[in-house]
Amino acid sequence: MTQLITPQLVTLDQNLGDSPADVIRVLAGKVAAAGRASEVEGLFTDAFAREQKTATGVPGGIAIPHCRSAAVTEPALAMARLSHRVDFGAKDGPADLIFFIAAPDGADQEHLKLLSKLARSLIKKDFTAALRAASSPEEIVELVDGALADKPAAAPAAAAAPAAGTTTTSAPKRIVAVTACPTGIAHTYMAADSLVAAAKEMGVDLQVETQGSSGAKPLDPAVIAAADAVIFAVDVDVRGKERFAGKPVINAPVKRGIDEPTKMVQEALTAAEDPHARRVPHFGAEEQAERAEEEKGEHIGQKLKRALLTGVSYMIPFVAGGGLLIALGFLMGGYLITNFADKIVVDNSIFNLPTEFPENAWGPLGAYIGAVLFKIGALSLGFLVPALAGYIAYAIADRPGIAPGFVAGAVSGFMGAGFLGGIVGGLLAGYVAYQIGKLDVPRWLRGLMPVVIIPLLASLVASGLMFLILGRPIVDLTNALNAGLSSLTGAGAVVLGIILGLMMCFDLGGPVNKVAYAFAVAGLGAASVTNQAPWQIMAAVMAAGMVPPLAMALATVLDKKLFSLAERENGKAAWLLGASFISEGAIPFAAADPLRVIPASMLGGAVTGALSMAFGVTSKAPHGGLFVFFAIDNFLLFFLAIAVGVVITALSVIALKRWAVKKPVAAEPVPATASV
Repeated sequence: MTQLITPQLVTLDQNLGDSPADVIRVLAGKVAAAGRASEVEGLFTDAFAREQKTATGVPGGIAIPHCRSAAVTEPALAMARLSHRVDFGAKDGPADLIFFIAAPDGADQEHLKLLSKLARSLIKKDFTAALRAASSPEEIVELVDGALADKPAAAPAAAAAPAAGTTTTSAPKRIVAVTACPTGIAHTYMAADSLVAAAKEMGVDLQVETQGSSGAKPLDPAVIAAADAVIFAVDVDVRGKERFAGKPVINAPVKRGIDEPTKMVQEALTAAEDPHARRVPHFGAEEQAERAEEEKGEHIGQKLKRALLTGVSYMIPFVAGGGLLIALGFLMGGYLITNFADKIVVDNSIFNLPTEFPENAWGPLGAYIGAVLFKIGALSLGFLVPALAGYIAYAIADRPGIAPGFVAGAVSGFMGAGFLGGIVGGLLAGYVAYQIGKLDVPRWLRGLMPVVIIPLLASLVASGLMFLILGRPIVDLTNALNAGLSSLTGAGAVVLGIILGLMMCFDLGGPVNKVAYAFAVAGLGAASVTNQAPWQIMAAVMAAGMVPPLAMALATVLDKKLFSLAERENGKAAWLLGASFISEGAIPFAAADPLRVIPASMLGGAVTGALSMAFGVTSKAPHGGLFVFFAIDNFLLFFLAIAVGVVITALSVIALKRWAVKKPVAAEPVPATASV
């Protein structure tokens, strides 16, 4: 295999900047310069996005930024020993040893095992001491290669049973644990080793299942059965959590397993002695126990928001794919393909092209392909309301809520209750499934609860209420709202555009942004040639959401001195992100200066939303930005509305940075590797 680290990838005793972003960018440049990545910006973006999810600093002055990225062509390990420490979020302060792990999206298992093994070595004090004492990049490479060549430590053996005829005052406590992080390269294995080491010092038998990228070996069922408690040090869902049903459980982020392993083991020992300790649920609703604890401090608004955003996040892929397919169907088959699609896809084939089709279709072949694309897209959009309802119910009751939620959503669609009906049906199905799941049933019945009893009863109650009581009032309300939107003209449409523009730019991909987006995509199913209001709303939302990243990119060009080197580099990427309708491209700017960037973005977004509605621009595609120009009517006016908003936001943020009171910008460090 290719060597993971070479002297070219090592930087010793240099100042690489004041922030994790500065350090990661330099190391990403090292990886690209070594021919291990196709571009610096893509690798930096993926690595910094991972860093923002969970800080990668660990005790001992160490940080391990890492990611999987499509920009990586060959697994690589870049190392820096900093002369100026940088805070990567560790509890004991800034880090001076930085290991940047860059893995391709499809990294092979052998490379992932080596990268994971290195991460485990970094918690060994003798290894880190040797890294700090090394005098050359070659010596660093030799140390790392040595760590990777060592045989892995044997898994801790289960405590031996006492010999026959002997007595013991007390058997050692047994704990099992699962560690997992989003990337599954570093934190997963470091947390496992930290927990095992802490348990060993405390005389506790602890065995860990690491659910990481380099593979996972499930714990022996007998070991789990004998355990007194369970530790879940995870940032993602535990696979097969039902195996631990009934065990006292301690839940925490994976990083706590590295930072506070002794405390976690002690908490598990305490839980093992506490009959009232939280336990892993017996049925398949695997996250209910955790969620119940988290919800104790939540008010009803927070609970509803979390459930709704979960439903929206799962619904969007159905809408995005379906909407783009419909747009392509219109492009090839003409806008009247809706009247011909069903007949064409049933009666014709690629070898038997239709003779009757819309006049503006691309001939018989274009009409047939357009009909197929339109029909696939329409069927995909047909899942909009069931998926929304199903995953709202999932957010409340976990997997047992999915089937009742989908059924309630299908009932809502059948009755014409639409988006609002899906929300109500999903909430109702989730609540009913959750309450049924809390029932204390005989042990022999527990296995049937998640697959038979809960889906049956929750579907009956939720969908029955939709048919008998709730459906008709929601249908009437939905029809009234659709009629109101369809009749919006002039000032009313402009006001709606302003509101949507403000929402899209308020939190740049956060909950408010997602609510506005969900409102737009939910209406696409009711759009038609005679009712174009939903298409107009979609265009306004997409245009406004493109403004912040494009404006930040323009601002970094107009007045470079107001932005740091990192921000100017982010500005280059923001051009493409903004053009693609990825509002999150402006997040690095908003995070660094929210009081100037967000108000300026909202101002430009509101103007763009208003202009888009005033111009009557329509978009039949729910995503894609400028790249779905074929699905946007009045594209030049769409582009003009965006351009006006971008200029307003860019000039506003420049004005605020120049004249609003702010802290002076610190001088940018000039890394010795600037030539990379």
